[in-house]
Amino acid sequence: MSFAMWVMILAVVTALACALPGVWLVLRRQSMLTDAISHSVLPGIVVAAVASGTLHSPWSILGAALMGMLVVMGAEFLESTGLISGDGPQGLIFPALFSIGVILVSTRFSQVAVSESAILVGDLNLAAFLPLQVGGADLGPQYLWVMGGVLLLNIAFLAVFHRQLKLITFDRELATTMGLRVRLLNQAMMLLVSVTITASFYAAGAVLVVALMIVPAAVAQLVSRSLAVMFAVVSVVAVSNAVAGFWVAYWLDAATSSGLAVFYGLTFLVVQAVVLLTRRARHARVAVA
Repeated sequence: MSFAMWVMILAVVTALACALPGVWLVLRRQSMLTDAISHSVLPGIVVAAVASGTLHSPWSILGAALMGMLVVMGAEFLESTGLISGDGPQGLIFPALFSIGVILVSTRFSQVAVSESAILVGDLNLAAFLPLQVGGADLGPQYLWVMGGVLLLNIAFLAVFHRQLKLITFDRELATTMGLRVRLLNQAMMLLVSVTITASFYAAGAVLVVALMIVPAAVAQLVSRSLAVMFAVVSVVAVSNAVAGFWVAYWLDAATSSGLAVFYGLTFLVVQAVVLLTRRARHARVAVA
């Protein structure tokens, strides 16, 4: 199989792995938490890379994901004081962590092979560069297997805890009354999001991972009235946009990750326009009747 096909498959797996947990973030109105976590994991990635000697170690992913959890737990602490509310706690924490990460990359740990450009937008081609060879057989990029494992982890977690997540999202008080460990489950969900963002960092960067995680769910929310349909739409949007965005970027010799984000944005605008026009036409028919 050609290198371009492997990169396309990596784009699809990464997009799908990000999009599935994004459904719950959109429904909970926590979309920008993705941006906060994606920026805050940078110092964890740099330090873990120096300690392990590689950017692609599973320990690097886990260590950086735990760094992302600092945003969640720190925001919860600041909110509990009653002095700051809304997105204020996130806005205080993640810029500081991201700044520390940028300083580490550009100065003390400049020998680490991470550029500021890769930090922001990632690079699917570089992420797919190292092959996995077993017994002389080429099994594709090593990073593809990492993202495949993250995708399976996300599917398993969301399937096992679907009922609990649904109850906590739509009726938190009832969930607490029923004895569900709401805070623990929320933290487990945020850890899953943090792991996903960290694993996707090398392909999508701190900025584009927000698009991969949030836009498919936002599109699905426009056209869905049930969770089952929403997850189906999210999967279709993630896969189709990853394929289309990759090949258009490939033909134009443009940045692959940015091509995906552009297609995500165009898809949302088109679907939103169709939904608005449909609603106006429906209202007009009702007014005439």
